[in-house]
Amino acid sequence: MTAADRSFETSSQTVVAFAGQTLTIAQLEYRLSLRSRWTLALTALFGLLSLLVVGFGGSSAGPFRVDAVVVSLASLATYLVPLAALVYGYDTIVGAEETGWLDMVFALPVSRGRVVVGAFLGRAASLAGATAIGFGLGGLVLFVRVDTVPWGLYADVLFGAVTLGLVFLALGVLVSTVAAEKTHALGIALLVWAWLVFGHDLAALGLVAAFDLPNVMLTGLVLANPIDIFRVFVLSGLEMTGSGMAAVVTGTALSTTVLLGGAMAWVVLPVSVAAQLIHRRSL
Repeated sequence: MTAADRSFETSSQTVVAFAGQTLTIAQLEYRLSLRSRWTLALTALFGLLSLLVVGFGGSSAGPFRVDAVVVSLASLATYLVPLAALVYGYDTIVGAEETGWLDMVFALPVSRGRVVVGAFLGRAASLAGATAIGFGLGGLVLFVRVDTVPWGLYADVLFGAVTLGLVFLALGVLVSTVAAEKTHALGIALLVWAWLVFGHDLAALGLVAAFDLPNVMLTGLVLANPIDIFRVFVLSGLEMTGSGMAAVVTGTALSTTVLLGGAMAWVVLPVSVAAQLIHRRSL
């Protein structure tokens, strides 16, 4: 066996060990989330609100407008899903430390970074399931109420809502890694939610109003906020004007590939940073 073969075999064994340990932590975290009833509560919350939006969407005078209902669901997801994901993820690390579970896991021969990644994946699976089922109930009611449902558009909203939840869950894990106490983590998480939901668009619209920004700058402003990525992704399939930064950049050349790449970066980067910062945490 050559040196190159031995190096490749060692690298393969390292990857397998990393995947195996990470998957074990993820499965454990997923089972714990089911036992804590968080998944059931989020599913019920998302399902109830999506049913209310669809149920009352055609209560006003005039024909039932499916596109308006879908936009209402997207607007609901814009505010609700990030907040729920942050509240779900803010105690991932700091909460486990306070209960003593983190000390027990770190005593095992497993990397701290793998614990962070595994904990995120476990909670991500439960959150994605809760979001898909909850908002999917609204699609079933639409199917019953109207003859023609724009399933492609509804799928975009559903996929975007799941991705948005994973983004803010990743941010919650990062906050949980750097915070010293659960109360601090919750406060930081709420500040993150307020900035990305309200503050960023206000600041960005102020820049747009004050300066004639090129499309590159507008694209950067959108990609700097996962909520704007979600809005543009959904509104690109609608012939109507959005709100905030989404209304400004709907006509720019933001492709689906760019939007998905930006969303993926918002998921991967916070978890990667948290996996590095966990080594500096003193237990």
